[in-house]
Amino acid sequence: MAGTQGREGRDGVSRPPATSTDVARLAGVSQKTVSRVMNNEPYVREELRERVLRAAQQLGYRPNGAARSLTSGRSRRLGVISLGARLYGPMTMLVAIERSARRLGYSVSVAHTTEDDEHSIAEAIDSLLEQGVDGIVLSEAIDEGSPVKVWLDVPILTIGRFPGLVAARRIRSAEKSDRSGYVATRHLIDLGHTEIRHVSGPGQWWASRDRADGWRSALTEVGLPVAEPVAGDWSCASGYEAGLRLADDEAMTAVFVANDDMAIGLVRALHERGRRVPDEVSVVGMDDIPAARFQQPALTTVAQDFDSVATEGIGFLVDEITNPGSTERVLHEVDPPLVVRESSGPPPGRGLGSA
Repeated sequence: MAGTQGREGRDGVSRPPATSTDVARLAGVSQKTVSRVMNNEPYVREELRERVLRAAQQLGYRPNGAARSLTSGRSRRLGVISLGARLYGPMTMLVAIERSARRLGYSVSVAHTTEDDEHSIAEAIDSLLEQGVDGIVLSEAIDEGSPVKVWLDVPILTIGRFPGLVAARRIRSAEKSDRSGYVATRHLIDLGHTEIRHVSGPGQWWASRDRADGWRSALTEVGLPVAEPVAGDWSCASGYEAGLRLADDEAMTAVFVANDDMAIGLVRALHERGRRVPDEVSVVGMDDIPAARFQQPALTTVAQDFDSVATEGIGFLVDEITNPGSTERVLHEVDPPLVVRESSGPPPGRGLGSA
């Protein structure tokens, strides 16, 4: 089936909308092959796929989504559940998910959850299932206090740790969920710091707990003291408040902050209290937001590869939709990259050339 809009020929005369028959004729293939390409089905030779797509583009052919859903039994729509969409990390991941889905011929429906509703994830799943989605993505989940058991006939992809989820067809990431905190803290240890504090995100966020666990494990690994973290809420303002508290800690020479926004607020507070960064206190953030490199001093941070995670995760999810399997899939993960800038350096009295 074709889209509803007509097309205009080179002679300026309006033409009826292109059909799959037109595409098949121009590409020199069968209508079945056109259908398989438009439904993104596997086992189509790449040369044939490219030939059909070129013909479709030349003719301005757009498959009718409703008709395609009826013939395939799928809506070609993914549901995404996201928390904290106003924050840089969740929003950037959401954009990467939508872009990856679109490349594979899927649209996206988004359901936002809240931190103060213990049933929000289950309700969001129900809402998306009512829309007939073929698969669900759960990004940046929080601990709602009890396990979330979902009995779905569609697969679910979890990005970020979510140990409370029970689902039959699950694709998950976060085998190394604490590595970002570990990488950041290990950088500070290698610079010679021994009194390293932590500003965490909200306690119910799994991502916040993971980053704190990484910080703690790096310190414990080398026998360094572990002070109680100072909790923030991901905002610059909470980082600023944490900085005012930590400024009075004379033993502290470094801080790992759970996100860049809080790190920016913390640096401002330290500056106001006369604690120079990085001469007296080194600071490492998390996320590598666009503003990080333009701070004074430029912020050392741990970056997240949102695009790679989304591309692989959505690819696995779509493959599970079209070729259901019986085993749980796990995304490939590597240590996140550390971006070293001006906000981290050796502790006071220990230059880069010191023993």
